[in-house]
Amino acid sequence: MEDISTTTVAAGQLRAIIERIERLEEEKKEVAEQIKEVYAEAKANGFDAKILRKVVSLRKKPTEERQEEEAVLELYLSALGMLTPAD
Repeated sequence: MEDISTTTVAAGQLRAIIERIERLEEEKKEVAEQIKEVYAEAKANGFDAKILRKVVSLRKKPTEERQEEEAVLELYLSALGMLTPAD
């Protein structure tokens, strides 16, 4: 008898967890669609969506991490002769 009630409780908990995940997945889908619409609006106003995505990505990073990445990128570009010398 105890095994049956434990299984029922576990099944109920599992169902609640699954339903929460499903709701969150739906919300995530809705938010992703809203973000897509904002990028489309930005593009319609003459902004480059690819660059906007890069800016958003960079703003998420701590300044130190961003500066380190920029320094490494500059080093690599320089090694490949892709940087123009400063005037």
